[in-house]
Amino acid sequence: MIDTIKKHITEVENFSSTDIEAIEAFRIKYLGKKGLFNHFFSDFKNVPNEQKKEFGKTVNLLKTVATEKVNDLKEALENKKEEKGIYGDLTRPGEPLGLGTRHPISIVKNQIIDIFSRIGFNVSEGPEIEDDWHNFTALNLPEYHPARDMQDTFFIQTDPDILLRTHTSSVQVRYMENNKPPIRTISPGRVYRNEAISARSHCFFHQVEGLYIDKDVSFADLKQTLQFFTTELFGKSKIRLRPSYFPFTEPSAEVDVYWGLETETDYKMTKGTGWLEIMGCGMVDPNVLTNCGIDANEYSGFAFGMGIDRIALLLHQISDIRLLSENDVRFLEQFKSAF
Repeated sequence: MIDTIKKHITEVENFSSTDIEAIEAFRIKYLGKKGLFNHFFSDFKNVPNEQKKEFGKTVNLLKTVATEKVNDLKEALENKKEEKGIYGDLTRPGEPLGLGTRHPISIVKNQIIDIFSRIGFNVSEGPEIEDDWHNFTALNLPEYHPARDMQDTFFIQTDPDILLRTHTSSVQVRYMENNKPPIRTISPGRVYRNEAISARSHCFFHQVEGLYIDKDVSFADLKQTLQFFTTELFGKSKIRLRPSYFPFTEPSAEVDVYWGLETETDYKMTKGTGWLEIMGCGMVDPNVLTNCGIDANEYSGFAFGMGIDRIALLLHQISDIRLLSENDVRFLEQFKSAF
């Protein structure tokens, strides 16, 4: 009898199946009410006394081995079923993944950074919450200077010396304070001005400002740099510089690019002139260099600044600047770029 039970134990240990019905039949055969375990257990009273101990151990071992075998096979089936539920048919073609899109502001900003990086400009950044010195005073705009009225500023009420920066020129001041010439850097970032929101203007927008400081820098260097930039970004090589005024540059100029008059949109954008204003520029005022700890007698330089939003409107023919900040997915999905 004991040898028969041991044969069944070996049979149980060797049993394997991935069929749930076969596993259930196996369970019933050994562990069911009329199964072999109960059959052997009921014969316990007929076993000679000297064999009862060994017989009992062998019968219990059969029950243990059969129970573990059934549990292991069922668990394996459950794991396989769960894996199939998660991944489905692994041979089926995958679902196509939609490519993400960049914001038009990011596209244009990255294009500008790429163009200037090719001629040695690095990228510098600074805080959007600034103090009066870096945003105004160091840039030749002392307190009560009338040119401050050109920029409607958001001041922090708890401290009149703290404000939201009105231009990224403040980043250039910080860069000049912490770096010695030669300096060649551009400063992209978001700026704030207390202006009425409309299709053409917003209370916050984005700028890129450039700065080049070295010995014997001239206005001719500035013009050639801007000529290269406009040709690379717009594909338009014809520019003009009109005299203008900025407190931190002298002389100063507005830069126009000849856009052309090929379409009705061109007439609207250029007001029928073909010329389009894109940025301001000029030679850095010696007072600004001195305020930042640079010897104005030894070094000179030029600076320029442009609005990224306005250029994005031009390049992508967007009619309303407010679309750039409304986060409408239908609008943003139109823009694909490698930048």
